[in-house]
Amino acid sequence: MRSFGGRLRALIDSRGPLCVGIDPSTALLDAWGLGDTPGGLEKFARLAVEAVAGSVAVVKPQSAFFERFGSRGVAVLESVVADARAMGALVIMDAKRGDIGSTTAAYAQAYLHPDSPLAADAVTISPYLGFGSLQPMVDLAREHGAGLFVLARTSNPEAAEVQLATGPDGRTVAGTVMDHVAGLNHGAEPLGSVGVVLGATLTDLDYPVARLNGPILAPGVGAQGATCADTARLFAAARRNVLPSVSRAVLAEGPDPIRLQDAVDRLNDEAREHLSA
Repeated sequence: MRSFGGRLRALIDSRGPLCVGIDPSTALLDAWGLGDTPGGLEKFARLAVEAVAGSVAVVKPQSAFFERFGSRGVAVLESVVADARAMGALVIMDAKRGDIGSTTAAYAQAYLHPDSPLAADAVTISPYLGFGSLQPMVDLAREHGAGLFVLARTSNPEAAEVQLATGPDGRTVAGTVMDHVAGLNHGAEPLGSVGVVLGATLTDLDYPVARLNGPILAPGVGAQGATCADTARLFAAARRNVLPSVSRAVLAEGPDPIRLQDAVDRLNDEAREHLSA
């Protein structure tokens, strides 16, 4: 069984580092002329996946935009995962789950066990009930060769009061989270399977990111104002491991599949130029 980190390294090297978010918001469904309905959601998802999943390394559906339609939306999400993987992309489920005990184990079963209809290649998770609370997810990910992306420093301004708080040892909460991730990835080849989420719009990052030895999911490229050049500067010591994540910068070009594909190709070429050296 090949690790998530190994599969991701190979796809970044062959397809480029771009990650495309599939975020069917009300505004985008309306802009595509589909209507904010389960039927509109299904058409949106099918068109988006067909346009991007054959050429990018990673597709990242945002679970909340599907869940808001109840069981019909979750059924569409299951199709997104299956179809994107069938087209050769890895799927990161953007669910940001985090809890304790048996609930954490249940989330792990939902998103990481291969028998689950929602099983993805990796899932985003929150460590802010204590990093140890994530252990059931760590264990199941290891068992099945799946990946995790742990929220570390996000770009929303509200996050600083928690993520930049310091403990008795002087480390920030975010720094402590990244130290835990680095420990889990220690010695992994060619790339660890536990990644972090670090906002591409951050202006500083007081952490030696090369120590992580894992992927860095960097949302905020495109509509939020960051560029691939920004991510290369911010994560210079680990730029080959960065997944710049875009959503609206691509999806705003829909529903025309040619325009969607052109946007993906342009941004992926830009990502390669700045992050592949």
